[in-house]
Amino acid sequence: MRLIEQTLLARGIDIETATTDDDGPDRRNGKPCGVPLVEDGVVRRYFPKRLNFYKVSPGFAHWMFGHARDYDLIHIHALFSFTSTVAVWAARRAGVPYVVRPLGTLNRYGVEQRRPWLKRLSLALIESRILLNAAAVHFTAEAERLEAEALGVPLRGVVIPLGIEPGVPGDAAIFLERFPDLKNCRRLLFLSRLDPKKNVEGLMRAFSLCSDTLPDLRLVIAGDGGAAYVTGLKALANELGLTDRLVWAGYVAGKQKAAAFAAAHVFVLPSFSENFGIAAAEALMAGLPCVLGKGVAIAGEVAEARAGFAVEPDAASVAQKLSMLLSDETLRESMAVRAAALARDNYSVAAMGECLARLYESIVSGDR
Repeated sequence: MRLIEQTLLARGIDIETATTDDDGPDRRNGKPCGVPLVEDGVVRRYFPKRLNFYKVSPGFAHWMFGHARDYDLIHIHALFSFTSTVAVWAARRAGVPYVVRPLGTLNRYGVEQRRPWLKRLSLALIESRILLNAAAVHFTAEAERLEAEALGVPLRGVVIPLGIEPGVPGDAAIFLERFPDLKNCRRLLFLSRLDPKKNVEGLMRAFSLCSDTLPDLRLVIAGDGGAAYVTGLKALANELGLTDRLVWAGYVAGKQKAAAFAAAHVFVLPSFSENFGIAAAEALMAGLPCVLGKGVAIAGEVAEARAGFAVEPDAASVAQKLSMLLSDETLRESMAVRAAALARDNYSVAAMGECLARLYESIVSGDR
């Protein structure tokens, strides 16, 4: 969200953000609620979440219905959420056009794996109307749009990729100093939230398949997740005999994150589903060849640009492409060059800002 805000501000578009204080199950972000706060040059309003389920926030609803008409356009992020549904109702009552960004909630994996019966019912009764009446539905990748349209709900889809800020060039020495056992090794990096959707178990099995032929290969898992899930992953690593070849880096950000990218030879994200794949785009921006599960929305674009491979998320398929890349330095170097070019041309902040501004202007002027 911060990136979208800064992108629009840079183009002279006034923007305010309203949301809840949700920071995960049973957690709050600690922000003052009900008052406008200026953060990063943007006015943000936080409202208390009363329930974890559906993230119900009466305060948000009261404010939204009272202020929707103050804006020329409302950009709503996510579906199957109290705030999204309320924002749509408020916008329609005020006669204000709105754009919806599904945030991957319409992907097949999300619809089928998480409360499928409830989502199908909600889609039929609520979300289908939200999509039908939206001035535009903002997808961040062509694959995400195609999956959503396969549901058969009429919508006005537009693809605008997320913009990735070019980071400060990372210093591999910082990461290797923190994890000295990685020196003089081939390094494979997974960097993302630890969640079953990310298929970390499949990655670990793939790593086990190719590590016997590549004895100097090490897998870095950077990210955090639920304690029980992480404990299960570590138990699997022990079961597969990977304990000495796997590094749990935990959550990384800033210089440590840039250093992790700089120290890696290949980036891997074998997710079952990603509506975009921010971590993959960041890896591309850092000049890393990628092995991505076909469920990662930008995987097809990466493969087409020959900046990496798009694979089925099973262990054997992932292992085959990892072994190919890690065994061929010339291939890695050529893909690295194309990776950086793809990110620069397709996933830049400037490109995203220009496309969003053009979309907003066309909707507000009635030209769309």
